[in-house]
Amino acid sequence: MKTLFYSLLTIIIFINGCGKKSDSLPKVASGKIVREKINSKFILPKTVDVWLPDGYVSSEQYAVIYMNDGQMLFDSTITWNKQEWQVDEVVTSLIKRNMIRKCIVVGVFNNPEQKMAEYFPQVALNGLLEPSRSTITNTMLGGKPLSDAYLKFLVTELKPMIDSTFSTIPGPDGTYIMGSNMGGLISLYALCNYPDVFGGAACMSTHWLMVGPGMLYTPMIIRDVSGAFREYVAGKLPALHDRKIYFDYGTGTTDSMYRPYQVKIDAIMAMEGFTKKNWMTKEFPGYSHDERSLAKRLGVPVEFLLGR
Repeated sequence: MKTLFYSLLTIIIFINGCGKKSDSLPKVASGKIVREKINSKFILPKTVDVWLPDGYVSSEQYAVIYMNDGQMLFDSTITWNKQEWQVDEVVTSLIKRNMIRKCIVVGVFNNPEQKMAEYFPQVALNGLLEPSRSTITNTMLGGKPLSDAYLKFLVTELKPMIDSTFSTIPGPDGTYIMGSNMGGLISLYALCNYPDVFGGAACMSTHWLMVGPGMLYTPMIIRDVSGAFREYVAGKLPALHDRKIYFDYGTGTTDSMYRPYQVKIDAIMAMEGFTKKNWMTKEFPGYSHDERSLAKRLGVPVEFLLGR
């Protein structure tokens, strides 16, 4: 019982904390950051940090990785927990070693007041019975799911702006999405909804439990909502065989709870005929539910998506 309590506490701190953001521009070890403030007709205005690699020139075309929780990617001195993904260091190293195609990274900040509503795949609500549906909607999503609206922002507002401002490969062979925790869920949801836009998704420490702050942490609700999302994903997989899908999880702190749910997803992936050419699931023993652990293994999904 104590383990369950501390795991839930970790989830609440991690999800709430990731919502805090700094107005300071991140300092990076390589490349440079271009900050954009974008108004949307679908969601609240978004802050977006675009990382351009060293030597970026408009005469070349670059792949693009869209990353959720964008305020946690580059500079630990301005994050809520003094940790970061070390995106600039990891991606620069892979580019210099010619292990991946050249790329830019678009870090999309979460809006603290709407984060759960934006990242929770709302299709998972459709198959739920009451009171589970109302409980999730009212206590976790602020009364209204916004993930479909968030994806519309990414696809119809942000991506066209990025493609018109920077020198990108605009098709799915040059467009990818990545995130961890709830950001992992929304990354998979984005690929399922827009396979004509995204060429692949990396879902790290995916929060298959799908519960968060304010939720009653019960096995029934977790079973219902995670099961509904799995059914949705299973229905979309036949159309994703020419796309890349990456999953991982650690074995420490909250990540220790993910394996049983990941095993169920993996069984569906295998049954649908996915192979190592377009699907990878990795367990990282001892890795915890935090940015330090994400940074240590970030090169694995980036190389899987963009490897030469």
